[in-house]
Amino acid sequence: MTWWSDLVTSEPDFAARVRARFAVRKHGTMATLRRDGSPRISGTEFDFADDGQLRLGSMAGALKALDLRRDPRVALHSPTEDTPEDDPTAWGGDAKIAGRAHEEPAGENGSHLFRIEVTEVVLTRVGDPPDHLVIESWHPDLGLRRRERR
Repeated sequence: MTWWSDLVTSEPDFAARVRARFAVRKHGTMATLRRDGSPRISGTEFDFADDGQLRLGSMAGALKALDLRRDPRVALHSPTEDTPEDDPTAWGGDAKIAGRAHEEPAGENGSHLFRIEVTEVVLTRVGDPPDHLVIESWHPDLGLRRRERR
């Protein structure tokens, strides 16, 4: 299993840039799978904890938590910011993390807490000059890769 701390150890600069994208606002987006296999997106908060783990939580009985109990596959998307029209290269980009949720002991109020096993991390931004996208992706078995798309 690969955790957020493994990415920080192997690619600290990339991990810091991804984490910065998740920190631009309080709420990001999480995708889970419903019982019938269709996607569900939900707003959520992310916690990049001091112990090197990435966690998320939800209120007791929340559908997104029930989805994760049944099928732990999850995708996380950083909060979004608009690209500055006057300087597209100033946009920090957006980040995505895919993985599997592992439930941890519930809080006193029955809330749910999940630690995220990381299977993929992607950071996308506008290139310089702004005629292309720069896509950086990290996978536990492939490491960090960069490609451009015009």
